[in-house]
Amino acid sequence: MTQTTQDKTAIPRTLLFVTGPSGAGRSTAIKALEDIGFEAIDNLPLSLLPRLIDGPPARSLALGLDVRNRDFSTNALIAAIDNMTTALGDGVQVLYLDADEDTLLRRYSETRRTHPMASAGTPQLGIASEREVLGPIKARADFVIDTSQMSPHELRAEIEHLFAPSDGRRLGVSVQSFSYKRGLPRGLDIVLDCRFLRNPHWEPDLRALDGRDAAVGDYVAGDARFAEFFQRVTDLVTLVLPAHKDEGKSYLSIGFGCTGGQHRSVFLAESLALSLAQAGWQVSKRHREMERRDAAAQAGQNT
Repeated sequence: MTQTTQDKTAIPRTLLFVTGPSGAGRSTAIKALEDIGFEAIDNLPLSLLPRLIDGPPARSLALGLDVRNRDFSTNALIAAIDNMTTALGDGVQVLYLDADEDTLLRRYSETRRTHPMASAGTPQLGIASEREVLGPIKARADFVIDTSQMSPHELRAEIEHLFAPSDGRRLGVSVQSFSYKRGLPRGLDIVLDCRFLRNPHWEPDLRALDGRDAAVGDYVAGDARFAEFFQRVTDLVTLVLPAHKDEGKSYLSIGFGCTGGQHRSVFLAESLALSLAQAGWQVSKRHREMERRDAAAQAGQNT
């Protein structure tokens, strides 16, 4: 039975097939799996698979496979999955990365790469052909992640959420900022709305700055409601983090949202991340709208 990205159960030692249409994020997923302890091999010829797993792997193994593999075919991959399931049992899983056609076309346009199934035609033809080839494999997948609205950071977070082992490692905490106008980031465990705080956007001297600037932080912290709100949030998070760790969870994601994702949410995410790091937690932070703005600026420079 296919599990969606809502299922956050960590997977034990396993052989994980990673596949999906070109441009859907397979390479990012493979790198993320490697970072959390998988032995990762990309584009391994299927004919070499029996030799590779001759004897149990010392750790979890992720195999990246797509239509560019030398001996790839739908039947060959399904047969490989069946054979490995017979040999290894429930430890064999299939992760399928997907994206809608518009997203795949945009990604190919941005990278100016040739689609592997449309060397002499349009990317649209290649995408359609590849979907047809991969359809039966998607139907066999244990996990399907639609990356259409995901940044590489969000995909990595989703991979960690699904597959990070709960073997005594430290619990990792991600603190994020976002704009409600663009929707909630995927995979958040705790969402906190800070739109009730006064908005630096309406101050001409602060509008172009963001929540990482001291002047913006001082302005937001000057709201009479800020101190109590931040203290209660900090108390809540420091209460639940040990409980999540005790339950075997390896990753917790906390998001602050405001109108534009530039001022209030950024300042609060920075403040909470600093507080948790000072308390000894392993913390990462990201600011979705800042990343999108920086990416758009970089793309403008490259045109």
